[in-house]
Amino acid sequence: MPLILRKFSYRFAEEVLNSKLYLKNEIEKVLLDPIIDFKVLSRPSFNQRLDEKFVSFGWERQPAVFSEELDPAAKMDFLKERVGIEVEFGHSSFIGIDLLKFQVASYSGLDRIDLGVYIVTTLNFQKVMLKKYNQKWNGSLSYEKVVRYLPHFKSAIQVPIYVIGIDIY
Repeated sequence: MPLILRKFSYRFAEEVLNSKLYLKNEIEKVLLDPIIDFKVLSRPSFNQRLDEKFVSFGWERQPAVFSEELDPAAKMDFLKERVGIEVEFGHSSFIGIDLLKFQVASYSGLDRIDLGVYIVTTLNFQKVMLKKYNQKWNGSLSYEKVVRYLPHFKSAIQVPIYVIGIDIY
């Protein structure tokens, strides 16, 4: 079963990312890696696989959101050339925290990113993983929810965000 990517551009994020097309292609290459064993693709194993792949392409792992190390949890997943990535396979309640990380990294004194890339799974992916492979992905934040909620944050989240939904068919 091949993976496909659903994409949503918030605040012209795709246009900004296209100015670094090689990074966009790199992100898609990591996400569409054909060597995935779906029978054992749990949330932790997929997170670990993405971590290894992004780092192998030179992405900085777990950069701090704030300049002081006050809160060890305030980290993005990856950073490279002013593009921040957050991978969220956890509960949907993390959406606000994740989006604020992008905002702070962009507009605070940090000025570390020009856009954020938010990677989640689709509802279809979650259902297929449960039904076909008995992998419990239900309850994870979904692409559909991010796309539905993100425009409501327009006064608070001003950084461009490129949402990628990992889907399966």
